[in-house]
Amino acid sequence: MASLREATLRKLRMFSEMRGKPVAAGKFWDVVAITAADEKQELAYKQQLSEKLKRKELPLGVQYHVFTDPAGTKIGGYSQRLPNASALGKIFTALPLGEPIYQMLELKLAMYMDFPSHMKPGVLVTCADDIELYSVGDSECIAFDQPGFTALAHPSSLAVGTTHGVFVLDSASSSQHGDLEYRQCHRFLHKPSIEKMHHFNAVHRRGSFGHQDLAQGDTAWLPLHSEYVYTDSLFYMDHKSAKKLLDFYENVGPLHCEIDAYGDFLQALGPGATAEYTRNTSHVTKEESQLLDMRQKIFHLLKGTPLNVVVLNNSRFYHIGTTEEYLLHFTSDSTLRSELGLQSRAFSVFPNVPECPNEISCVIHSILDSGCCVAPGSVVEYSRLGPEVSIGKNCIISGSVIAKAVLPPCSFVCSLSVEINGHLEYSTMVFGMQDNLKSSIQTISDLKTLEFCGVCFQSCLDIWNLKATEELFSGSKTHLSLWTARIFPVCSSLSESVAASLGMLSAARSHSPFSLSNFKLLSIQEMLLCKDVRDMLAYREQIFLEISSNKKQSDVEKS
Repeated sequence: MASLREATLRKLRMFSEMRGKPVAAGKFWDVVAITAADEKQELAYKQQLSEKLKRKELPLGVQYHVFTDPAGTKIGGYSQRLPNASALGKIFTALPLGEPIYQMLELKLAMYMDFPSHMKPGVLVTCADDIELYSVGDSECIAFDQPGFTALAHPSSLAVGTTHGVFVLDSASSSQHGDLEYRQCHRFLHKPSIEKMHHFNAVHRRGSFGHQDLAQGDTAWLPLHSEYVYTDSLFYMDHKSAKKLLDFYENVGPLHCEIDAYGDFLQALGPGATAEYTRNTSHVTKEESQLLDMRQKIFHLLKGTPLNVVVLNNSRFYHIGTTEEYLLHFTSDSTLRSELGLQSRAFSVFPNVPECPNEISCVIHSILDSGCCVAPGSVVEYSRLGPEVSIGKNCIISGSVIAKAVLPPCSFVCSLSVEINGHLEYSTMVFGMQDNLKSSIQTISDLKTLEFCGVCFQSCLDIWNLKATEELFSGSKTHLSLWTARIFPVCSSLSESVAASLGMLSAARSHSPFSLSNFKLLSIQEMLLCKDVRDMLAYREQIFLEISSNKKQSDVEKS
């Protein structure tokens, strides 16, 4: 889709020109607000924002704020499906793009470059782990100027629709046909079944010559005559709607249940909305006693509010919130790489090794020795790899210093700086890419149902010389999981930490003894609670300086 790539590169160029410069009034955002799960994450976000502004990586004259969620019940928090983004935040996930590299924050700001100048006062809500690319005609623009809510809609397969929000569009509301359409939403379905999509007439068919059909040239990725739905991404609420929600929150006080800005706000909108969804808890992380009552109050508060839909027929929506998606889009699938101009080597020192264009590895903000080897399908970020390091296929290596190792395929390695009793130390989480960190058991007797790198977790404990007790787990004693298992060694240096954790990983996979009983051990949950943000950012800064120095030296030699 050449037009999509051209539109994307135009926005990136415009944003690049704005970095480090004051922005004109009305041409960019007045306020960029980032939500943090807790005070430590707030500190991490503020420090990273400060560094970006100091390096002139963000437009100036904008208010950048970080807001910590109030104590108590909350949605999201730490990213258990992409743990290398957990410590410093998904919105600061590194991308193989730019020099110095873009993170998700810069990409979001770049992709939404055209919005502020066509937007009435209000609030735009977006997620930190997805990417929306779109193209509209030269004389067209996306306007957020209608009362109520306005959401972007993207053509997607029915399978994708089951994991997203799906719009049931008012068939009489189409204003035009092409890359961009303005429609009214009759009803919003949150992660519906395929049967439900058909029942509520949310399904469209390509190639049947109706005004709802997509232009064939723009959507070659959808097979001819295929069924599709329009799925959600970001949404906007006008000032009146935002104020209504704020007043409501101030009246009801602190929340004691999980409220979802997509599921609980958008399902209340449109003339076809009913209160039925308020009783559906199938997509709720934790069901609290006040949930039904709070959902019903929100439904009655928002009922009757319009949901305007900007249909982007020439667009794509990418989610990179899981390890599988992260590896797919950065390595094996060329689509996003082509449309966004992603690089296989981004702001790194790396030997010039020829690659197969369809099978690449991805190295971001890292220093690799000329003797090391990174297999196709793997991503290395913020790391140093020595000459005797071999990384297998489909691995993620993050924030690590590895002097010598042969890493088997499908390994995940992520190091964190931690502060324990006032001392700076290091711990490295390791596991298999297929491990389910969220899967939990209620009692120790069920340990055999958990797996680490495809090996029974009880067997792993025997290999590591650890006793299976409740004390082996942090946090709740009724939700025991790999996320809360105290199995990761704490060491005095980053390289020692990686070596120790790789030792336990190798032992589990080869069923050979490796005692952890003499180590101080942390769970991933505890690593994040006692992370030392300053030291992790200082480590990244040191790599940044070395890469910059190396590039300057290379430029001198070339000239």
